Amino acid sequence: MHGVRRIESLVELEALYTPAPNLASTAKEVPALIPAYRRLIEASPFAVLATGGPEGLDCSPRGDQPGFVRVHDARTLLMPDRRGNNRIDSLRNVVRDPRVALLFLIPGLGTTLRVNGRGWLTDDAALRESFVVEGKAPRTVLVIEVESVYFQCARAIVRAGLWDAASHVAPGTMPTPGAILQELSDAEIDGAAYDAAWPARARQTMW
Repeated sequence: MHGVRRIESLVELEALYTPAPNLASTAKEVPALIPAYRRLIEASPFAVLATGGPEGLDCSPRGDQPGFVRVHDARTLLMPDRRGNNRIDSLRNVVRDPRVALLFLIPGLGTTLRVNGRGWLTDDAALRESFVVEGKAPRTVLVIEVESVYFQCARAIVRAGLWDAASHVAPGTMPTPGAILQELSDAEIDGAAYDAAWPARARQTMW
């Protein structure tokens, strides 16, 4: 953007954000899972996984039954890789750069939980089998070695009205996945057919 001033140093940035973080903002960050943080993870059915690799950054939604990210111990989390589109963007990144971050959300709760650490993948048969749902095991499990964890206050959730039904968008007012694919493929993909087939396809490939 031409004509817009760019902040290019930490000194400039920090001068705009005063006073410095108070105790409530810093005491919450710890290098391992305390019991309260474990309870939040066990209640969460949805997390966003951030990774990075040579091609750039990736942010991927992950959802399952509450507690789908398993707490192995105070320094280790286990996340099954359920069925998807086989792009494996996040997994490719982890193999080449182990740095990962997670943001856990809990429906109805303003507090979110952030976890930073290092991850690695395993196809260990016994571990995969422990995550079986409806007879289907994940192809891999992401092991996350926790380095820092802290909760985020509810301001963003409150501002967004995320759990407020009155603020929810009516699905029919938004472009459907099929409509988007039809446009991007120059109509090689039949959007209406794609949307009509998706519910059955999703049921068959959920796990």
